[in-house]
Amino acid sequence: MLLFLRQRAGPLTARTVTFQTPPAGIYIASRSFSVLNRPPPNYPGHVPLTPIERSALAVGSAIGSLLNPRRAGVSNLSLLCNCLFLPDLIAALGETTATPYFIYRLRDAMLSSPTGRRILRDRPRITSETLSLPYLRSLPFNTVGHTYTTWLDREGVSPDTRDRVQYIDDEECAYVMQRYRECHDFYHAVTGLPIMVEGELALKAFEFLNTLIPMTGLSLFAVMRLKPAERERFFSLHLPWAVRSGHASKELINVYWEEQLKRDVDDLRAELGIERPPDLRQIRRFLKEQRKREKERAQAPRTVSHV
Repeated sequence: MLLFLRQRAGPLTARTVTFQTPPAGIYIASRSFSVLNRPPPNYPGHVPLTPIERSALAVGSAIGSLLNPRRAGVSNLSLLCNCLFLPDLIAALGETTATPYFIYRLRDAMLSSPTGRRILRDRPRITSETLSLPYLRSLPFNTVGHTYTTWLDREGVSPDTRDRVQYIDDEECAYVMQRYRECHDFYHAVTGLPIMVEGELALKAFEFLNTLIPMTGLSLFAVMRLKPAERERFFSLHLPWAVRSGHASKELINVYWEEQLKRDVDDLRAELGIERPPDLRQIRRFLKEQRKREKERAQAPRTVSHV
């Protein structure tokens, strides 16, 4: 028997609660959560974390992501005597810092939109199996589908490279994070930003203002890894673009990309309020050719005229 006090709007009252011993073999769910007493997963692939584990994983993945913001390799981290398979540091950073508030805000944004609610109900996945890439390549030039596959081919990436969510406890919120992760390449495609560090930082700045996911903002600390000329270009060109488009654009998590593949990409950008950023590859190509011409002029033999 347990006596405890409870107060609402009225005077302090006492309630008595009687607990019965559970039958033999029944697990008592009130046992404390620890490394040695981990609860069962809430969905396939889920890895429940203690607050200490979550904090340590967030700090470790943040440091690793800062050292290499394009991290796509595989590593094993021993976290408080619990070996956690960590295929992507940025993915782990996104998951561990999105809770408890930010991923719920993104989920609520979907619930407030008819299209977002349909996405949550249908649970579509973006992979090479769910999207027919050869068909998308055959679509007219300026369609969303053709633009998407052209970007994939140019950058040498695949929709199958996105890791599954592991560290978000709520199953529906885990899908929201998975959806954001799999739509990331569509954001690249409609903006034209490449996967080089400059392009990723520009897109992360845009995503932060659009989604408020902390990982996208924390990734901007990697700007210190840019060369001086690249850093100046980022602050003068792409960061202002990210601020303008991030504030003006609609919630991209509510775009049902699978239903937009035949649309003109310019019309979709206008509808979403996304301004097309300066072409980073074209800028870098122009600067490279300019440096090459200057080098050739410097190395060219000088003719001396005699009077």
